[in-house]
Amino acid sequence: MGEVIDFAAGNYRFIKGVSQYSGGVAAQPGYRLERVRFAEPQPLAEGFARIASHIRAMGRPITAFAACELRSPAPFSEEGFVAFNKAYTETIKAWGLLDIGHNPVARSNVCPKIAPPSEPSIYAFAYTVADADAAPSFIVSGSAEVPEGHVAYRDHIVRRGDLSPEGLRAKAQFVLAEMERRANMLGFAWKDATAVQVYTVHNLFPFLAEEIVMRGAARAGLTWHFNNPPVIDLEYEMDCRGVLTEHVI
Repeated sequence: MGEVIDFAAGNYRFIKGVSQYSGGVAAQPGYRLERVRFAEPQPLAEGFARIASHIRAMGRPITAFAACELRSPAPFSEEGFVAFNKAYTETIKAWGLLDIGHNPVARSNVCPKIAPPSEPSIYAFAYTVADADAAPSFIVSGSAEVPEGHVAYRDHIVRRGDLSPEGLRAKAQFVLAEMERRANMLGFAWKDATAVQVYTVHNLFPFLAEEIVMRGAARAGLTWHFNNPPVIDLEYEMDCRGVLTEHVI
């Protein structure tokens, strides 16, 4: 994931990523990001409809849509993930968010281990709002322990299949470094995060203090979701954000 690109139609900038999502977003001066979580995850089509309605009701163009957090029934095969992403990006394209030739929208997509949704659903979303006095705000997309951009994940997963304490630590180290890299590209650091989320069904306590707390990634606490990353053989994912205004609807 490379350069930072201005998305004027949405009043935010983003890290150029892959076709299905960007590496993260930050509101432009004079705007702030607001995050909205659904009280219950909404199936994809219904969720997108509610997002569009909410954003328009706030007097914002649909291109202000900047980020979403998804929940899926179970980890996908690589082929299944490709098919899902094609369906997902149809709405992003219809909303005019791909007109610049890149996908600017930040995203996380994870799979609850217990009581998963019956179909891919939207858990939360974010959009920009005009605010002359806004403090800087950002959202870093979810990353698991594999570099983005490869045709297939399987051959590039960090310590694939290694669920030992050392293997899980190595996975976490990769993901934490990627969080830092993306946040830094947008001009932020752990000190600016209002929330950090981790998604794994494995024990992170053996490396929690040394790898997460000591580097400042838990200054505002750590939200642990008992979820799997979205593709088979991935075991550990994180995202983070610095967003001062959040709602539940």
